[in-house]
Amino acid sequence: MHAGPQDLDIDELKRLWQFGDNNGFHWISVWDHFYANPLQDRNNPCFEGVASMAALAALTENVRVGCLVFCALFRTPGMLAKAAVTIDHLSGGRADIGVGAGWLEEEFREFGYGFPPLGKRLDQLEEALTIIRSLLHDDVTSFHGEYYQVDNAVCSPKPVNPNIRLWVGGRGKERTPRIAARHADGFNMPYLSPASVRDRLERLNAACEEQERDPGEIETSVNVGFYLGDREPDVSAAGSLVGSPAQAVDRIGEYQDTGVGGLNIALRPPVDWVGLQRFVEEVMVHFPK
Repeated sequence: MHAGPQDLDIDELKRLWQFGDNNGFHWISVWDHFYANPLQDRNNPCFEGVASMAALAALTENVRVGCLVFCALFRTPGMLAKAAVTIDHLSGGRADIGVGAGWLEEEFREFGYGFPPLGKRLDQLEEALTIIRSLLHDDVTSFHGEYYQVDNAVCSPKPVNPNIRLWVGGRGKERTPRIAARHADGFNMPYLSPASVRDRLERLNAACEEQERDPGEIETSVNVGFYLGDREPDVSAAGSLVGSPAQAVDRIGEYQDTGVGGLNIALRPPVDWVGLQRFVEEVMVHFPK
């Protein structure tokens, strides 16, 4: 379950997280935005990502907790690594951290981050990933790059889970799979059709071969829009579950055939509680853990 902390009050967001925790979901993630998106009204509520993920960790007991994805440019790598470790301890070792380059120009500019070109954002992402990985696992971290300078930094305590996973997420065809092959333990693809997922996995495998890395070391997942019933998708229908539970089962089977490891239903308010219950009872039962 991928539930952006937007357009909901805190009580309903807590209800949603606890529903997932109590109904057999493996993972729940938040996202990292300052404005609700798609951006229609800046006054629509949107809660901050680190605080939301910490609350998710504290309010659940069973699911893995994550964020898809924290924007590398919104916080220093050291701050994000320390937050990830704190959340991992809150969750008892259930946390994963996802990092990406960001894309919503309005929130960048209006919150004071400028909006560097995509290539520079990806360069900064790679530096951030290098630093975060070192802080999570190494005794001492030093790094001197174009965007970040870190001198003998110590991240203590280390995560409860020594195998805490660092995810890279994005839709890009070229550089994003290469970044994942170099830096990631997990690779997430948002709102892509099964055919596009297959293409990205092939590109990831090719990038791993270039890096002399076993692609089996990298977990993979895809986010899909969740529109059971008559609700019209506001993201790509090709990258969504639409129609009846039986149609959802068939579409998930298509994703499964690509070899992708996990599927996250992305919920956009208002929450379809009836559809969500039907998903648990009539769809998830076909895909046991």
